[in-house]
Amino acid sequence: MARKSGEAMYVEYDGNGDVDVLEKRTRPLPVPGPDEVLVEVVATGINHIDGFIRSGREEAWADEPFPRGSGSDFAGIVVTGDAAGRFRKGTDVIGHVRSGAHTTHLVVPVAALVPKPPHVAWEVAGGLYLAGVTALDTLDDLRIGPDDTVVISAAAGGVGSIEAQLAKHRGARVIGTCGDRNFDYLRQLGITPVRYGEAIEERIREKAPGGVTALIDNFGQDGRALAESLGVPASRYRSSADRRETELRLLQDDPESVAHGTAQLARLAQLADERAFTLLISGFYPLDEIRYAYDDLQNLHSRGKIVLGTHPVTTYRTLKARDVQEARG
Repeated sequence: MARKSGEAMYVEYDGNGDVDVLEKRTRPLPVPGPDEVLVEVVATGINHIDGFIRSGREEAWADEPFPRGSGSDFAGIVVTGDAAGRFRKGTDVIGHVRSGAHTTHLVVPVAALVPKPPHVAWEVAGGLYLAGVTALDTLDDLRIGPDDTVVISAAAGGVGSIEAQLAKHRGARVIGTCGDRNFDYLRQLGITPVRYGEAIEERIREKAPGGVTALIDNFGQDGRALAESLGVPASRYRSSADRRETELRLLQDDPESVAHGTAQLARLAQLADERAFTLLISGFYPLDEIRYAYDDLQNLHSRGKIVLGTHPVTTYRTLKARDVQEARG
């Protein structure tokens, strides 16, 4: 979509539905208020919960007016700073919003921004907030530490891969459940891979003869029964439903929720800068191709994160190794 100078492109939708309800629109650049800045978005992440909200499955959003913006994660460059000078023009930032991050320009409260470390890549920064803070909140809540052996399902995904690496960074022993295709990826991260499916309990016991102290289920299939069979206390089990509740809390825009999300994002940015974890970007799409990006996400086979870019060097699509492998399978 062609834009004139002084215009922003937004992705919005006028009613619940699948990716086909997403529309690209242009409007004049927004003007920030006293405690806000205007950010030119460089990269912005997509998350599964975006689709749940868009489809109408999340009751907490039932009264949210239309049209609605899409997306919550972003990283960009300050175009117009705030009056107090906390974020000046030209500052690289990472931030979060309740919705509307899938755009070229965004007005954001300074309370929802942190500086982007120079060694954290734009695409990583743009997909950091929701997956990363969900992972950090979950590990904090479970108090994962060096005495733990933790099982994490969907450990190659966006949330799971960050959880697994940060748990290992805290000194825990980490077992990640996944498909065969992701074994080498998890091994490279120092995570012990275990295959999904029948007899998974026996395979976990073989890898953790001393027992399992915590289990985080990002997959949503019989995680509670598995945790009980492994002797994990109920207080140290987190389900995929718990994860969704955490994500919904992180999308609230009251001052307390925003402050918590921003404080955790600052910690996460520092951990990324220190290489406590790496975030694999398995798909980087132009913002114009957001529908295609969501189709990729919904296939449930991507590692790490899928991110949108507002200034891609090329829009040429490349065939992915995972697509070739699955076509052969």
